[in-house]
Amino acid sequence: MPDSSTHEQGYPLLDQIETPSDLRRLKAEQLPALCAEIRHFMLSTLSSIPGHLGANLGAVEITVAMHYVFDTPHDRIVWDVGHQAYVHKILTGRRRDFHTLRTWGGLAGFPIPSESEYDTFAAGHASNSISAALGMAVGTALKEEDRRVVAFIGDGAMSGGMAFEGLNNASSFPNNLLIILNDNNMSIDKNVGGLNRHMVNLLTNPTYNSMRYDMYRMLRKLHIVHEDQHKDLQRFNNRIKALLSGQTNFFDSFSIRYLGPTDGHDVVHLVQLLQDIRDMKGPRLLHISTTKGKGYIPAEKEPTIWHAPGKFDPSTGERIQSVSSTPQPPKYQDVFGKTLVELADRDERIVSVTPAMPTGCSMTFMMEKYPKRSFDVGIAEEHAVTFSSGLAAEGFIPVCNIYSTFMQRAYDQLIHDVALTESHVVFCLDRAGLVGEDGATHQGAFDIAYLRTIPSMTVCSPYDEVQLRHLMYSAAFDWVGPVAIRYPRGAGSVVEWQQPMQSYPHGRARVLSEGSSLAILSLGPIGVSASHVVERLQAEGYSVAHIDLVFAKPLDEACLRAVFASTQKILTIEEGCLNGGVGSAILQLAMQEDYAGRIKTLGLPDEFIPHGTPQEQKLYCGLDEESIYQAAKRLLAH
Repeated sequence: MPDSSTHEQGYPLLDQIETPSDLRRLKAEQLPALCAEIRHFMLSTLSSIPGHLGANLGAVEITVAMHYVFDTPHDRIVWDVGHQAYVHKILTGRRRDFHTLRTWGGLAGFPIPSESEYDTFAAGHASNSISAALGMAVGTALKEEDRRVVAFIGDGAMSGGMAFEGLNNASSFPNNLLIILNDNNMSIDKNVGGLNRHMVNLLTNPTYNSMRYDMYRMLRKLHIVHEDQHKDLQRFNNRIKALLSGQTNFFDSFSIRYLGPTDGHDVVHLVQLLQDIRDMKGPRLLHISTTKGKGYIPAEKEPTIWHAPGKFDPSTGERIQSVSSTPQPPKYQDVFGKTLVELADRDERIVSVTPAMPTGCSMTFMMEKYPKRSFDVGIAEEHAVTFSSGLAAEGFIPVCNIYSTFMQRAYDQLIHDVALTESHVVFCLDRAGLVGEDGATHQGAFDIAYLRTIPSMTVCSPYDEVQLRHLMYSAAFDWVGPVAIRYPRGAGSVVEWQQPMQSYPHGRARVLSEGSSLAILSLGPIGVSASHVVERLQAEGYSVAHIDLVFAKPLDEACLRAVFASTQKILTIEEGCLNGGVGSAILQLAMQEDYAGRIKTLGLPDEFIPHGTPQEQKLYCGLDEESIYQAAKRLLAH
């Protein structure tokens, strides 16, 4: 890990800033130079400590302007999405620890209130800022406090349904909420949908926006209008908008005052603008236009790749890839993406759905070959699930890929719109289990537990990449009703993975080895580590059985009853939360069967697992190979 002192050279302005109060001592004309220093600092650090680069380069000026104008932390800034907040961390007392970003025990990659008083709300995913900030603004009004609240939303988050719920409610209660929309025409992949097209249309009317704002300032200076007349003024402005552009403003329809769009990279103008609108009454929205990756040409040209590029040479833009002399297993997401294309080749009913993550989940393979059968619905998990059910109702076989942690948002839709009607939708849950540096907000910890509660739902997890192919094939063509296949982030264990797909029996476990001293029951890829433990124990003379459960629901009860009859010691292993997980289901069955032996369950503890490498997280949770081995030895010795 590089020493933080290596990043302290050549930053005459940034070195003066520990907190926003230091920032406010600068003159406004110094801010462009400060922004340049911040960009250089981030490029220098993130080139060796990988993180989210492009979105933060695009948010430098607006972050500086917000902290310059608003009295943070007394005034509140709510971030959405959280991976835009690196500059915020740098300006709020965490610059000297920035080299620990996303490492075990270091700074989180997202705003976390427990980390800093400047982090007003957790922001791991998207579209929650308006609702949270509105609650703060209404609460401030109720307490009659002099506190300003800003919701900073962007990088695709406005496409999420919760953002619209917040907008719809923003004018219902007395509040002075300021919403800043960071419109970079991107999320991780390119934005899609009608709202994005509307944003582009707004950008084509600079004459109106300039005239409207100038007229408002002039009327205020002449004391012709006052803040308590903002609704009348807004209706007047709406008429001007309709006259000049031939269309009504999207945000005006929510009775939210709209200002913009304006250049999000002109920090001096942003400061002046925020000072002018800071004390306006009522909800209002400032629309800024930014470039993702601003100031670094490679990131501007390829924003999707440079969203989180890993290590790179900042001087050349060359990304540093680890090279191995031996063939390496593929990433699970690539196996999913290529297998999906093979399924689509076999049957034209196969269609794909993703909520704004085609690159991350490798659905790009399907989109390239079958664009008309591929649907990116934007950051809208709830819609993705119900949309998939609608496709199934028309006879298609939708394969909906959602990250495990983001599927939580669509729990109601899973129950009401899919399971209740037993719709045949195949959900492929990427990033299940421990995900590493993204940390607590992104861990796929809860899917086994929450999916097990849903009637008619099948929940399974592959032991390796080959079994993932078999499960995808069977879920699409052999099984009925909704199916969830969970698999981890990153590479697996099989190099020669592209083997012929086969039907796999529904609800059937696999007996990998037999034994009477101890039975290890594993679910998913963590079974590979369990297999290594079994080999060690067998080499020591123990008779150890190993069962690959494959299914968390339905359990293979016949197989488990045979295990109960053959051994008095059972160890269950899963990379998911213990509360309500597959170990819990086995304990319940054992109680029903009057099993008299001992059962030890291994899984994720009842807490949010912090950021770090997956290896560090597994060690912390007792799920690394050595910890599994020691747990088995203790159980054998009991």
